[in-house]
Amino acid sequence: MQANIPPRRPADLPSWRPAEAADLTAIDRISDVVHPTMVERPAVLAEKFHLFPRGCRVLVRDGAIVGYGIAHPWRRRAVPPLDRFLGQLPPDPDCLFIHDVAILPSARGFASAGAFVAHVAALAARMSIDTLALVSVYGTDPHWARYGFVVRDTPELAAKLRGYGDHALYMVRPAETP
Repeated sequence: MQANIPPRRPADLPSWRPAEAADLTAIDRISDVVHPTMVERPAVLAEKFHLFPRGCRVLVRDGAIVGYGIAHPWRRRAVPPLDRFLGQLPPDPDCLFIHDVAILPSARGFASAGAFVAHVAALAARMSIDTLALVSVYGTDPHWARYGFVVRDTPELAAKLRGYGDHALYMVRPAETP
Protein backbone atom coordinates (compact mmCIF):
# COMPACT_ATOMS: atom_id res chain seq x y z
CA MET A 1 0.00 0.00 0.00
CA GLN A 2 1.42 3.34 -1.03
CA ALA A 3 1.30 6.24 1.41
CA ASN A 4 -0.61 9.32 0.34
CA ILE A 5 2.29 11.73 0.24
CA PRO A 6 1.40 14.93 -1.54
CA PRO A 7 3.83 15.94 -4.27
CA ARG A 8 6.25 18.72 -3.40
CA ARG A 9 4.83 22.04 -4.53
CA PRO A 10 7.12 24.59 -6.19
CA ALA A 11 6.38 27.00 -3.32
CA ASP A 12 8.13 24.57 -0.95
CA LEU A 13 11.38 24.80 -2.89
CA PRO A 14 14.04 27.26 -1.81
CA SER A 15 14.73 30.10 -4.23
CA TRP A 16 17.44 32.73 -4.59
CA ARG A 17 16.82 36.46 -4.44
CA PRO A 18 19.20 39.43 -4.36
CA ALA A 19 20.59 40.06 -0.88
CA GLU A 20 19.76 43.31 0.87
CA ALA A 21 21.61 45.11 3.65
CA ALA A 22 18.90 43.95 6.07
CA ASP A 23 19.88 40.32 5.31
CA LEU A 24 23.42 40.67 6.68
CA THR A 25 22.41 39.49 10.17
CA ALA A 26 20.95 36.27 8.72
CA ILE A 27 24.02 35.81 6.50
CA ASP A 28 26.29 36.10 9.54
CA ARG A 29 24.16 33.62 11.51
CA ILE A 30 24.23 31.07 8.69
CA SER A 31 27.98 31.55 8.24
CA ASP A 32 28.52 30.70 11.91
CA VAL A 33 26.43 27.52 11.57
CA VAL A 34 27.90 26.28 8.28
CA HIS A 35 31.50 27.40 8.86
CA PRO A 36 32.17 27.11 12.62
CA THR A 37 35.93 26.70 12.07
CA MET A 38 36.24 29.47 9.45
CA VAL A 39 34.45 32.35 11.09
CA GLU A 40 34.47 35.67 9.29
CA ARG A 41 33.55 38.87 11.07
CA PRO A 42 30.19 40.35 10.08
CA ALA A 43 31.95 43.52 8.88
CA VAL A 44 34.07 41.48 6.44
CA LEU A 45 30.97 39.83 4.95
CA ALA A 46 29.22 43.21 4.84
CA GLU A 47 32.13 44.72 2.92
CA LYS A 48 31.79 42.08 0.20
CA PHE A 49 28.08 42.91 -0.07
CA HIS A 50 28.79 46.64 -0.31
CA LEU A 51 31.62 46.21 -2.84
CA PHE A 52 29.61 43.98 -5.18
CA PRO A 53 25.93 43.57 -4.26
CA ARG A 54 25.12 41.96 -7.65
CA GLY A 55 27.10 38.90 -6.53
CA CYS A 56 25.29 38.51 -3.20
CA ARG A 57 22.11 36.49 -2.95
CA VAL A 58 20.12 34.81 -0.22
CA LEU A 59 18.28 31.51 -0.41
CA VAL A 60 14.73 31.72 0.91
CA ARG A 61 12.39 28.91 1.86
CA ASP A 62 8.97 29.46 3.41
CA GLY A 63 9.85 33.10 4.03
CA ALA A 64 13.06 32.37 5.96
CA ILE A 65 16.62 32.88 4.79
CA VAL A 66 18.22 29.42 4.73
CA GLY A 67 21.39 30.14 2.77
CA TYR A 68 23.49 32.72 1.01
CA GLY A 69 25.96 33.03 -1.82
CA ILE A 70 28.67 35.66 -2.23
CA ALA A 71 30.71 36.22 -5.38
CA HIS A 72 32.81 39.16 -6.56
CA PRO A 73 35.20 40.11 -9.35
CA TRP A 74 38.76 38.98 -8.70
CA ARG A 75 41.97 37.83 -10.36
CA ARG A 76 42.64 34.23 -11.39
CA ARG A 77 45.28 32.40 -9.37
CA ALA A 78 44.66 34.74 -6.46
CA VAL A 79 42.71 33.91 -3.33
CA PRO A 80 41.43 36.55 -0.93
CA PRO A 81 42.42 35.63 2.63
CA LEU A 82 39.59 34.70 4.97
CA ASP A 83 38.31 37.26 7.46
CA ARG A 84 40.22 40.12 5.82
CA PHE A 85 38.85 43.23 4.19
CA LEU A 86 39.31 43.43 0.43
CA GLY A 87 39.50 47.23 0.48
CA GLN A 88 38.56 47.39 -3.17
CA LEU A 89 37.92 45.13 -6.11
CA PRO A 90 40.63 44.76 -8.77
CA PRO A 91 40.29 47.26 -11.61
CA ASP A 92 41.01 44.51 -14.16
CA PRO A 93 39.27 41.34 -12.91
CA ASP A 94 39.57 38.20 -15.02
CA CYS A 95 37.27 35.96 -12.98
CA LEU A 96 34.28 36.02 -10.70
CA PHE A 97 35.34 34.48 -7.41
CA ILE A 98 32.68 32.54 -5.53
CA HIS A 99 33.61 33.43 -2.00
CA ASP A 100 30.97 31.31 -0.34
CA VAL A 101 27.81 29.31 -0.86
CA ALA A 102 26.45 28.39 2.55
CA ILE A 103 23.17 26.52 2.90
CA LEU A 104 21.69 25.29 6.17
CA PRO A 105 21.53 21.48 6.34
CA SER A 106 17.72 21.53 6.43
CA ALA A 107 17.60 23.31 3.05
CA ARG A 108 20.10 21.16 1.15
CA GLY A 109 19.28 18.70 -1.60
CA PHE A 110 17.45 21.01 -4.01
CA ALA A 111 20.36 21.85 -6.37
CA SER A 112 20.42 25.37 -4.94
CA ALA A 113 24.21 25.63 -5.18
CA GLY A 114 23.95 24.90 -8.89
CA ALA A 115 21.34 27.63 -9.28
CA PHE A 116 23.70 30.10 -7.58
CA VAL A 117 26.56 29.03 -9.87
CA ALA A 118 24.27 29.59 -12.87
CA HIS A 119 23.50 33.10 -11.60
CA VAL A 120 27.20 33.86 -11.18
CA ALA A 121 28.00 32.44 -14.63
CA ALA A 122 25.34 34.64 -16.24
CA LEU A 123 26.64 37.65 -14.33
CA ALA A 124 30.19 36.88 -15.49
CA ALA A 125 29.02 36.65 -19.10
CA ARG A 126 27.31 40.06 -18.84
CA MET A 127 30.60 41.46 -17.52
CA SER A 128 32.65 39.75 -20.30
CA ILE A 129 34.46 37.65 -17.70
CA ASP A 130 35.13 34.12 -18.89
CA THR A 131 36.19 32.30 -15.71
CA LEU A 132 34.68 31.39 -12.35
CA ALA A 133 36.92 30.47 -9.43
CA LEU A 134 36.45 29.26 -5.87
CA VAL A 135 38.15 27.52 -3.00
CA SER A 136 36.62 24.16 -2.17
CA VAL A 137 36.60 23.47 1.57
CA TYR A 138 35.69 20.46 3.72
CA GLY A 139 36.44 18.04 0.86
CA THR A 140 33.60 19.39 -1.30
CA ASP A 141 35.58 19.29 -4.57
CA PRO A 142 33.43 16.40 -5.94
CA HIS A 143 30.36 18.57 -5.36
CA TRP A 144 31.88 21.50 -7.28
CA ALA A 145 33.12 19.17 -10.03
CA ARG A 146 29.45 18.41 -10.81
CA TYR A 147 29.13 22.07 -11.83
CA GLY A 148 32.16 21.99 -14.11
CA PHE A 149 34.87 23.16 -11.69
CA VAL A 150 38.28 21.53 -11.90
CA VAL A 151 41.12 21.59 -9.37
CA ARG A 152 44.11 23.68 -10.39
CA ASP A 153 47.49 22.90 -8.92
CA THR A 154 48.64 26.26 -7.60
CA PRO A 155 51.77 25.97 -5.44
CA GLU A 156 51.96 29.76 -5.27
CA LEU A 157 48.64 29.78 -3.39
CA ALA A 158 49.62 27.15 -0.79
CA ALA A 159 50.01 29.63 2.08
CA LYS A 160 46.67 31.34 1.40
CA LEU A 161 44.86 28.04 0.92
CA ARG A 162 46.04 26.85 4.37
CA GLY A 163 43.86 29.60 5.84
CA TYR A 164 40.85 27.82 4.32
CA GLY A 165 41.54 24.52 6.10
CA ASP A 166 43.37 21.26 5.49
CA HIS A 167 41.37 20.16 2.46
CA ALA A 168 41.18 23.50 0.62
CA LEU A 169 41.58 23.31 -3.15
CA TYR A 170 41.58 26.07 -5.75
CA MET A 171 39.07 25.32 -8.54
CA VAL A 172 38.10 27.06 -11.76
CA ARG A 173 35.68 26.65 -14.63
CA PRO A 174 34.79 28.53 -17.79
CA ALA A 175 31.87 30.87 -17.09
CA GLU A 176 29.87 29.50 -20.01
CA THR A 177 29.90 25.89 -18.76
CA PRO A 178 26.36 24.72 -17.91
